[in-house]
Amino acid sequence: MADLLKVENLSAGYGEAVVLHDVSVSLKQGDTLALLGRNGTGKTTFMNTLAGATRQHGGTITLDGVALHKVPLHERAGAGIGWVPQERNIFKSLTVDENLTAVARPGAWTPARVYEMFPRLAERKTNLGTQLSGGEQQMLAVGRALVLNPKLLLLDEPLEGLAPIIVQELLRAIRRITREEGLSAIIVEQHPQAILAISDVAAVLDRGTVVHASSARALQEQPELLDRLLGVAR
Repeated sequence: MADLLKVENLSAGYGEAVVLHDVSVSLKQGDTLALLGRNGTGKTTFMNTLAGATRQHGGTITLDGVALHKVPLHERAGAGIGWVPQERNIFKSLTVDENLTAVARPGAWTPARVYEMFPRLAERKTNLGTQLSGGEQQMLAVGRALVLNPKLLLLDEPLEGLAPIIVQELLRAIRRITREEGLSAIIVEQHPQAILAISDVAAVLDRGTVVHASSARALQEQPELLDRLLGVAR
């Protein structure tokens, strides 16, 4: 199967500060990439660069044949990027329903399908973003990315700071989105085993460079290597 995403020799950062150095990653249509690494290794910068929110110093990014690195930030959603940043970035002054309908684009993912997947959001359709719990805000952020009907979903630490029951609910949803629905995704997460279990391939960043790339299963089955790369085997 052809590559959906091809990142070659990417260097990027903020202003003159270069965080990513010569990063090359590829992802096939329908696959999920677990992007791992210790804190401060460049994972979020990589996601922000795909979304267009950093300064790119070198290299190329190709998404489904389009030179994404030439597409400005405000046009990346139209080019096929669905981005759920750490900050979630929901419209807190709008209702749940307004958050979804304001950005929806034609395609298989509709607000109704988001409500079916996240019944908590269906119960809170008329609630403002400020009236949602952290877990509900994360569900809404994922739903907003989905109704863009993207080619590639970017999830930056989607489980961070959430209660265990919400973590399990989100993991089930992510598994459905990627495994059952076949939407390609890149997931940054501090819970490596949970994400490796629902990913196809894995890459580990250290000091802004890729220091390991393999199938997700191969890395999951090597806890000693995982411990050496991340400092956490479980």
